[in-house]
Amino acid sequence: MTTQAQKAIPLPQVEARVPIPRQNLRVPGPTPVPQQVLDAQAAPLINHRGPEFSAIMKRVTPRLQYFFQTTSPVLTYPASGTGGQECALVNVFSPGDHVVAIIIGNFGTRLAKIATAFGLNVTKIEFAWGEAADPNVVESRLKEISDYRGVLITHNETSTGVTNDVKTLAEIVRRANPDALIVVDAVSSLSSLPLEMDPWDLDVVFTGSQKGWMIPPGIMMIAASERAWEAHKTSKLPRFYWDWSSTRKNLEASWQHPTTPPVSLFYALDEALEMMIAEGREEIFARHVKAGEYVRGRAQAMGLKLLSTDPRYASNTVTAIRTPAGIETKAILKKLREEDQIVLADGQDHMKGKMFRVGHLGYFTQTDLEQAMDAVETRLHELGYQA
Repeated sequence: MTTQAQKAIPLPQVEARVPIPRQNLRVPGPTPVPQQVLDAQAAPLINHRGPEFSAIMKRVTPRLQYFFQTTSPVLTYPASGTGGQECALVNVFSPGDHVVAIIIGNFGTRLAKIATAFGLNVTKIEFAWGEAADPNVVESRLKEISDYRGVLITHNETSTGVTNDVKTLAEIVRRANPDALIVVDAVSSLSSLPLEMDPWDLDVVFTGSQKGWMIPPGIMMIAASERAWEAHKTSKLPRFYWDWSSTRKNLEASWQHPTTPPVSLFYALDEALEMMIAEGREEIFARHVKAGEYVRGRAQAMGLKLLSTDPRYASNTVTAIRTPAGIETKAILKKLREEDQIVLADGQDHMKGKMFRVGHLGYFTQTDLEQAMDAVETRLHELGYQA
């Protein structure tokens, strides 16, 4: 059989590069990055196997442990939050293991889908979008479910603007099944909202750099309890890139990674943690409480309806607002982006086009939020909205 010589691939014609605009980025991730973090990230590259990079990891790791509130090592991977979901599962479970997924939105559904894809037997406890997991319902359902190896919980659901009471849910799980592995998706909460891994007896907690950590996407952070590390020893799900053992071995031996890390992002993380320590953990939490209350209050003052059904569980990192009748979500988002340089997020899944989301996590000022909500009010009225 003969083959014809392939012709050379011609140089493609592409659109000219345009300057990246400076926007008031109010989506729930990626979030704005402070200028001093951008400056730190622009430093010359160094050898990721050298002492300079090890020095960065020596500073970063204990500070991550502080924000996780754990004495366990915090492992870092080049990845997104979805990578964290997969990493959490493949390191502690085996094919056929039974897990319970507590679902309140899109990202809880995604975690359950990943578990199913890896051959886990998933039982779902689902709540309507806009609701938090009801502790009484969870407790009742867990009494009916037997032989489950783990429970999967989303701390803060950005698709709905709702925060679960993880502390209470974890207590319920421990009463029902003391040995169950509690896996918590804290991608959009950790560092912005209170979460205490060791005091709350959580087993696996992971988060993503592009949310409350004030740096670009690209670093996933994950920690595991002693219970989870014991489960890791016998877990049989396939893994290589995500293997905790090799990552921990390299960290403890040389403060390095088994693979090439995104060096520049670690410059950024190092600087961002300096800023966060200077501000104070409790002060960060208070700033986010104030932001959530402000955005929700402004929305309600306009006569808009929130997706969150209970103020006790309204997220302080993202607010989901129902689009008023007669207004197209894409129209309001387009006006804000093109005329005000303010970027909000559409709804997801079945709520796409039915709501918009305002992010208020990580690096922001009160002025950023005021400008965003002022513009929302102005543009809605231009589109014919009347409260």
